[in-house]
Amino acid sequence: MTNYGMDTKCVQAGYTPGNGEPRQIPIVQSTTFKYNTSEDMGKLFDLEASGYFYTRLQNPTNDYVAAKIAALEGGTAAMLTSSGQAANFFALFNICETGSHIVSSASIYGGTFNLIAVTMKKMGIDVTFVSPDCTEEELNAAFRENTRAVFGETIANPALTVLDIEKFAKAAHAHGVPLIVDNTFPTPVNCRPIEWGADIVTHSTTKYMDGHGAAVGGCVVDSGKFDWMAEAEKFPGLTTPDESYHGIVYAEKFGKEGAFITKCTAQMMRDLGCIQSPQNAFYLNLGLESLHVRMPKHVENGQAVAEFLEKHPKVVKVSYPGLASDPYHALAEKYLPKGGCGVVSFEIEGGRAAAEAFMGKLKLAAIETHVADARTCCLNPATSTHRQLTDEQLAAAGIPAGLVRMSCGLESKEDLIADIEQALA
Repeated sequence: MTNYGMDTKCVQAGYTPGNGEPRQIPIVQSTTFKYNTSEDMGKLFDLEASGYFYTRLQNPTNDYVAAKIAALEGGTAAMLTSSGQAANFFALFNICETGSHIVSSASIYGGTFNLIAVTMKKMGIDVTFVSPDCTEEELNAAFRENTRAVFGETIANPALTVLDIEKFAKAAHAHGVPLIVDNTFPTPVNCRPIEWGADIVTHSTTKYMDGHGAAVGGCVVDSGKFDWMAEAEKFPGLTTPDESYHGIVYAEKFGKEGAFITKCTAQMMRDLGCIQSPQNAFYLNLGLESLHVRMPKHVENGQAVAEFLEKHPKVVKVSYPGLASDPYHALAEKYLPKGGCGVVSFEIEGGRAAAEAFMGKLKLAAIETHVADARTCCLNPATSTHRQLTDEQLAAAGIPAGLVRMSCGLESKEDLIADIEQALA
């Protein structure tokens, strides 16, 4: 599938049925798998053979869908997780441990901010947040001897800042660590971070990849390009013997292309069990088959709504990288030439109270703790997804208290604009 176009990969990558086999990816709804001998099963536990023995670690349905996402992103291996939060935690914790340090863009989803700043800090992992607009000097100054990863979002949720992937990748690689990029909003249809230097890509597949608000899930994709052995002392989990697997050294046995995901599956998923259900993976694949058709429509609607809001007297500010006036427009033209996503963030005159009143008057857009599916939805992040942040943290993340995040679905753009117009009135 490496030479096929994105459209073909969305439809056909990951699974090729044999003669007389199911045309659609089969749902292997089973916890366990039978073997004829203990020796056969033992080879799986020793990572000497490929196969399945318990769905908490791997399942054929999940692997077919993960392989499709790896093909879409241009990676060498991938794994599905129970949610996008689990994907980001796995991607970071797979190479971090007590005493490690992370450099992260401050402009990220509130749940991920909390994961890194609070929960992982309790595990002894520190973080330095930097502005996505920081200079190369400021970015390099954030690194420490114990830094093990750099993290950012291609398009931040909900600030809609665009990450300068090459700048962050250059800094990460100069300090011998990988860049992890959450690519949920653009999806690989509109951006492939690996082509710009990212080493690991994560997704909340709950969003555009699923596309229908039907199934929660996440994915971790490895580029297969980062050389873990180059500075082996930084990544002992990959470069030294894993005694829980008979002393296997992942980087030696599976190489650059397979070490990260193999460890993530064999060790992280084994111990933490954040598996995506095969049924959810099946739903996810149905969404992926139309991803290349849906994303242009989301972008078209987002662009139209942003242009309308920008001219409205009751709107203080609009954030949408597709607008020529947006401070991230130049980066969007570089990294997102097909457009970014259908999410528009805007601040209404009158602050939080006005934002809540506006949302209450909408007829098509539902107030939901969700984003990026076929139906238009909206929320006020300060009172929902980001309510765990202080006012200072909200400001640092570019999220004023009166901000409305609107995810434009697949409806008529004329109808969406008319609904917004009457609600503002």
